[in-house]
Amino acid sequence: MNFHKKYCNSLTEYSRFITREVSIGDLKLGAHHPIRVQSMTTTDTMDTAATVAQSIRMINAGCELVRITAPSMNEARNLEEIKKELKKLGYNTPLCADIHFTPNAAELAARLVEKVRVNPGNYADKKKFETIDYSDSAYEAELERIRNRFTPLVKICKEYGTAMRIGTNHGSLSDRIMSRYGDTPLGMVESALEFLRICEDHNYFNLVISMKASNTQVMVQAYRLLVAKMIETGRNYPLHLGVTEAGDGEDGRIKSAVGIGTLLEDGLGDTIRVSLTEEPEFEIPVAKMLAERYSKRQGHVAIKEMDVELPYDPYDHKRFETREVINLGGHHVPRVVADYSMKESITAASLSGVGYNYSVPMDKWNLSDMAVDYIYAGDHHIDFEIPGTLGFIVNSETWKKNANKPRFYPLFCGEEFFRSHHRSSELNFVAVTTEVLTTDFINRVKQETALCLVLDSFNAHTMPDLRRMALELQQHNCKAPVIIKCNYKALSESQFQLYSSTDIGGLFIDGMGDGIWIKQKDCVSTRVCNSTAFGILQATRMRISKTEYISCPSCGRTLFDLQETTQKIRERTDHLKGIKIGIMGCIVNGPGEMADADYGYVGTGPDKISLYKGREVVKKNVTSETAVDELIDLIKQHGDWTEKMS
Repeated sequence: MNFHKKYCNSLTEYSRFITREVSIGDLKLGAHHPIRVQSMTTTDTMDTAATVAQSIRMINAGCELVRITAPSMNEARNLEEIKKELKKLGYNTPLCADIHFTPNAAELAARLVEKVRVNPGNYADKKKFETIDYSDSAYEAELERIRNRFTPLVKICKEYGTAMRIGTNHGSLSDRIMSRYGDTPLGMVESALEFLRICEDHNYFNLVISMKASNTQVMVQAYRLLVAKMIETGRNYPLHLGVTEAGDGEDGRIKSAVGIGTLLEDGLGDTIRVSLTEEPEFEIPVAKMLAERYSKRQGHVAIKEMDVELPYDPYDHKRFETREVINLGGHHVPRVVADYSMKESITAASLSGVGYNYSVPMDKWNLSDMAVDYIYAGDHHIDFEIPGTLGFIVNSETWKKNANKPRFYPLFCGEEFFRSHHRSSELNFVAVTTEVLTTDFINRVKQETALCLVLDSFNAHTMPDLRRMALELQQHNCKAPVIIKCNYKALSESQFQLYSSTDIGGLFIDGMGDGIWIKQKDCVSTRVCNSTAFGILQATRMRISKTEYISCPSCGRTLFDLQETTQKIRERTDHLKGIKIGIMGCIVNGPGEMADADYGYVGTGPDKISLYKGREVVKKNVTSETAVDELIDLIKQHGDWTEKMS
């Protein structure tokens, strides 16, 4: 494989990146062991009974490692009681203490439980959002300070056989790292490596590494860069995968699958935590569904290997350059195609599931923020006036009977396009698979200016097969716009959302694709299929169609009812297209963790909220009773408010 900074075994053959084995009590992680699933309690750690009860619900759902927050010595000490109660009830699942800011709590917890998690950004540093111009000697002095602060924990973990996760978070990089590397994936990697080197200096290797971010592009790039650096230096520590503050419901699941699934596709990842703003036991089925898909991935139909340098940078998002054809390609946002080909008939009323509602009394179309751009109608006859913003794609022979209709375009299958004497002068869709994309075919496509390719795959290893096609076009400097198409049958709603988000999301993460087309049978409703397509584009930051909520999962540090508050804020703000709102349960997940949110709602004490504009606190000690109203006022003051349409 000739791409710079190799980050996986293969881009075309499913091959898991084999890491070293790590022991977490009796649980073995990494190497050839299954991908492990874990979650985190949301109870007060000092409430032993509640924490034990919730841990049991998580374990019964399939959780293999229970993480519990220990923000102070009291909570760290109580981990021993929680562990005793679980064992008394017959549960031996290992526990992990989650530590921020308090090294003494970590050192105590490491003597009591099987694993500790530390965040390099705040274990030995206080974040003040200051930019400091360090000299090399001053920077080395800071590293020595960190070494002195961190070494006692390393020695305790080594003595007690305790595992450790070095968990970097994008939003909580230290001022020192930010000053030297910026708010970048490289900064995230270097933050972890500083702590990793200290561990290695003491011959302590029972380590797991994570690179979590709410921005899926940053998250994927950071993990890839970490693995590339490990490969360069002969390291192979296991990876803990997760998207921070993914949110809840459909959005949280799609966003998690985009980030986690993109890495799993390339064989990266040894344990998964899906961070949803829901009860932790609901995270486990999602994580299991993502992980179990890869137990049967080996042995897929072979995909042609990459034999030249990659035509893109997998560590830096940049959209592939394509030519503009009507509203496809160029600088246009990726377009959404809804597949209506299998419906019994297509009527004006049937378009409501894809964002078009026809008012008979007013004789006009009302469009939602998730109105599709094209509908594939197959061989259906359309006998109503279609909306002016919508295009219809029909099979080529059917199109010949409708060629005079505005905004109707033909779909050809591969070579059929070049054999046909009757084509659209405006836009032609041409469906292709790997087998069709020969050098000769691509060279002929390059001569066409009214053509959009539809990349289609039926390979079990779908994402790499589609990626291989997109790269083939790039290598031949073919600028035709490209629609990514995937096909699903007889899946549950959860499987459909997770699989499609993985298969398609990974391509948009790397800037491939000018459109998305999901064909499904016996999976979900038209409405869910459509919202999934738009959700994938939103999660990959390729097309923003709704408000984004950067909402942390609840934990024992949370200072208000996170789920209830998130829902209240959603009800008031979900019409604010393109606005990002961070909803954080405590200061640990505060201005840093919400990274690039426009507005923030952060718990700072019992019944006390701080409101943020960007990373700047603008109101402190607001009561939770009035905080949502004051958040709305803040949005209005900065000109980002619009009234909700009735």
